Amino acid sequence: MHCPFCRHPDSRVIDSRTSDDGLSIRRRRSCPECGRRFSTTETASLTVIKRSGVVEPFSREKVMSGVRKACQGRPVTESDLAVLAQQVEESVRLTGQAQLDANDIGLSVLPHLRELDEIAYLRFASVYQAFESLEDFEAAIAGLRLHPSTGQLPAVGGATTNETE
Repeated sequence: MHCPFCRHPDSRVIDSRTSDDGLSIRRRRSCPECGRRFSTTETASLTVIKRSGVVEPFSREKVMSGVRKACQGRPVTESDLAVLAQQVEESVRLTGQAQLDANDIGLSVLPHLRELDEIAYLRFASVYQAFESLEDFEAAIAGLRLHPSTGQLPAVGGATTNETE
């Protein structure tokens, strides 16, 4: 780690602490050249591969933005969306993968959104499960009725989305 003051290419870690959310580590460092101290924050990177092939860092804000569209006109607050985005990030980090397809992240939103609002869930599912007909909507609604809030999601449009997969 380069010193931000004198650009010396080395530094010594004085103290390390886990952040409150447990997702990052704060390190207090000292430069052996100039003696000044500074802090760094380290996080495990999580990247998203978009359909176009572009790779970008995971963003809770993008998850919230996509879900916000499905929740338009529904009784869902910004706080609800923030909690959902955090749950999605936690679930994708639990996969242990450093890179995920954007579609996989969309599919991981579904169980959390289903718990939050079933109408928004259907709107979102119609995109990420590639609904192609009214029968796909009917199958999703039948699945909601058959398995209310169990985490078991109906497979529609060729996609499988059980939480165990």
